[in-house]
Amino acid sequence: MTTEPVHAGGTVALEGEQLDRLITALSERKFEVLGPKLHDGAIVYDRLSSLNDLPSGWSDEQSPGKYRIKRGKGDALFGYVVGPHSWKKFLYPPVQRMWQAERNGKGLHILPNHDSAPSKFAFFGVRPCELSALAIQDKIFLGGPYVDPGYKARRENLFLVAVNCTQPGGNCFCASMNTGPKAVAGFDLALTELSQDGHRSFLVEIGTAAGAAMLSGIPHRPATDADKQLAERVLAHAARHMGRKLDTRDLKDLLYRNYEHPQWDKVAERCLSCANCTLVCPTCFCTTVEDSTDITGNHAERWRRWDSCFTVDFSYIHGGSVRATPRSRYRQWMVHKLAAWLDQFGVSGCVGCGRCITWCPVGIDITAEASAIRQSDQAKAPAEQGRESE
Repeated sequence: MTTEPVHAGGTVALEGEQLDRLITALSERKFEVLGPKLHDGAIVYDRLSSLNDLPSGWSDEQSPGKYRIKRGKGDALFGYVVGPHSWKKFLYPPVQRMWQAERNGKGLHILPNHDSAPSKFAFFGVRPCELSALAIQDKIFLGGPYVDPGYKARRENLFLVAVNCTQPGGNCFCASMNTGPKAVAGFDLALTELSQDGHRSFLVEIGTAAGAAMLSGIPHRPATDADKQLAERVLAHAARHMGRKLDTRDLKDLLYRNYEHPQWDKVAERCLSCANCTLVCPTCFCTTVEDSTDITGNHAERWRRWDSCFTVDFSYIHGGSVRATPRSRYRQWMVHKLAAWLDQFGVSGCVGCGRCITWCPVGIDITAEASAIRQSDQAKAPAEQGRESE
């Protein structure tokens, strides 16, 4: 083991116990370390103080409308996939005060908004699909003409420790979206958990100079060819065993030309318009704004809160809601996510994490809905060609 300096673009190996040193090093540099923890029957993101906080030996079982944690086959630290939380809740809080003011004579005096003070976060255990989700939100909140100042402040102070997926979940389809199971960019450090003959170690890819500086003081060893080959094998196995698949060929045009497809009626018969899919999604960003005053009328505040395109009021304008039915709201969400985002932001709004499938109370599966429309469209094409040739 050595503590010699390392460099961005390099690869080293850590023994299992040295990972605790990484959490300590982040804390010593005043990062608030956030990562996966077992809480109330789910693996959620919360503050980490040591390696002991991670759900060692736990796994999860996911299918449409179902999430259960269970004991894994070994003592892997990252033997589970994504849960109900996404990292956006830290960078783009569910509830955020935009400003506050007090009456000052005949006018209003704007008060300092301490809620907007940036935090110095270290995300520990970010999955590759979630890295892609962060990149999408960066494009939305930082890449356009209007920059979100709160998001920008938090994002600038962010340290990212990614974890490659060695065993996908039942609803994962990141391989279809080219967002996993291996992280290729957007991280400071990326870990691949390796277990062989009862021995656990981590292959560590160094993505940035900040990652190299953080790792330099932690005992490590050079990564061997055997380490790299083992990592390649487990990641290739994960890519072949995704729980779901989504055929993305011509998907944007497929959805656009089937805007009146009867499949939208079928899904509307099941959809509860509960908004679970949008709230657990790591890329959805719909919000509403609420203004409030105290009973004296001397103090006023403006708050931004997460909202959803599944609520009737979200599309309400003078005269009523633009999307008054579950059919129109589900269609809006799915077509926007898989098609219109490409026109709007140059990238799909879906990263294949599968959360929308898992946390839908009635188990609506976005991959199955897209597949049903594709199959019907393919069956319709020969019939139309036959009529044209008559």
